[in-house]
Amino acid sequence: MILGLMQTSPLLVSGILRYAASAHGGREIVSRLIDEPIWRYNYEGLARRAAQAAHALARLGVKPGDRVTSLAWNTHRHLELFYAAPGLGAVLHTANPRLSDEQIVFTINHAASRVLLFDRNFADLVARLAPRLTSIETFVMLSDAERTHPAGVEAASYEALIAGEAGTFDWPTMDENAGAFLCYTSGTTGDPKGVLYSHRAVVLHAMAGGLASAFGLTAFDVVMPCSSLYHATAWGLPFTAPICGAKLVLPADKMDGASLHRLIQDEGVTFTGGVPTIWTMYLAYLEQTGERPVALKRVVIGGSAVPRAMAETFKTRYGVDVLQIWGMTETCPLGVIATPTPALAALGEDAMNEAIWTRQGRLQFGIELRVEAEDGSEAPRDGETSGALKVRGPWVVRRYYRKDEDAADVDGWFDTGDIATLDQNGFLRITDRQKDVIKSGGEWISSIDLENIAAGCPGVKIAAVVGVPHPKWEERPLLVIETHEGAAVAKADVLAFLEPRIVKWWTPDDVVFAPVPLTATGKIDKKVLREAWRSHLTG
Repeated sequence: MILGLMQTSPLLVSGILRYAASAHGGREIVSRLIDEPIWRYNYEGLARRAAQAAHALARLGVKPGDRVTSLAWNTHRHLELFYAAPGLGAVLHTANPRLSDEQIVFTINHAASRVLLFDRNFADLVARLAPRLTSIETFVMLSDAERTHPAGVEAASYEALIAGEAGTFDWPTMDENAGAFLCYTSGTTGDPKGVLYSHRAVVLHAMAGGLASAFGLTAFDVVMPCSSLYHATAWGLPFTAPICGAKLVLPADKMDGASLHRLIQDEGVTFTGGVPTIWTMYLAYLEQTGERPVALKRVVIGGSAVPRAMAETFKTRYGVDVLQIWGMTETCPLGVIATPTPALAALGEDAMNEAIWTRQGRLQFGIELRVEAEDGSEAPRDGETSGALKVRGPWVVRRYYRKDEDAADVDGWFDTGDIATLDQNGFLRITDRQKDVIKSGGEWISSIDLENIAAGCPGVKIAAVVGVPHPKWEERPLLVIETHEGAAVAKADVLAFLEPRIVKWWTPDDVVFAPVPLTATGKIDKKVLREAWRSHLTG
């Protein structure tokens, strides 16, 4: 072996900030806030205030390797922490406010964070949790001095804290494998697990996300992340957008249809992304008002499978392309993205849309995929043979934080817990979670496929399918429907809609109408549903 003679500059989050301020310094960042006027600045301003925040954190005693926790929405102040904490060598733990109190306490204590920075509308939550937070030394409210109040924890004002600090920071050079972000899984079974992203993983992930075969962002785009900054760094968009020079629009916690539409129209948003429940509300708003998203070109949807009816509505009624993605906290989180190929385009628009709308995405550079049969062999890439989905790559977890055992096997493969197929063109289709697939009389039924079809029934807002015990068939599918407000939908309507679209033995044994519970990351909470309805068919 002979070593190359190229420079070995480390890949660091601070490098993204330095580049954006230099190459796209005047490109605008727009941020809604909790109860303050809209904030406007640019990448130069972000670099200046991130430097001030880094100085302030250092003055609070934060050192390289320390953990800092944020409990915050999609705002410019939260974005500044994304660069300030990792930039000085600390780790930013983005706590998920949608977890239970016990789980939030667990994650902050498990991270052993020294400082907690929180948005003002989390004041009651913080006051309630504070006596149980064993490592937090300082509380900071992400607010101006005028609106900051002690919140029962003697909280300091973020704006007052950074006001006197220098607008430049000598960002240290460090090992690119140093920890940058600590993100916890949603913990639907057992305690949440910590995934510690390295600087190298974050930068490579951000660069890959901007490729034409992925998000395809350019400096002409206006990007609005509706995926939460606290959830796996909002799919890397706080880093991909600055690399590409895109304008960034941050909606805070206001994810209702009217609020999002106002930003989309006023700021000329061309690209946005979030979980399906957000777009269900947005499409309902457009339907009710008759308004149209003028500038919007692409919506990326992930977190759970995209209902085909949603993708069709965006495309046929509003001319907006839907890109489906698959990933998880353990993959930083992007795994695959459903973008077209020349081979698909040659089949015609209808066939291409069919492939894109019914698959989670196609193989991206940087991620390797393997579908494994029960005997451990690799399943054929025929788009039909399903098996356990395993992944590996430079932004895939190797070991969970503060765990002794590796999460990946000796060859680096991480078992995602999904059941999937791969085809010869590298397209991935998730058929179910291993724990959610329904086995009925020795045959497998995909709850995801059933949900996607049922979601197209008029009046249906959310469709959830779980397997419940059956005295003869072991398990049978139960369909739980949450309807749009004011919609009149009956069991017979749903079954009639399903009949021509599914094989007969997939027909749910019952259809019930009830609110569908969601997890902390906006996915259908199958665990809660299974427990609630487990005796429905057996009495």
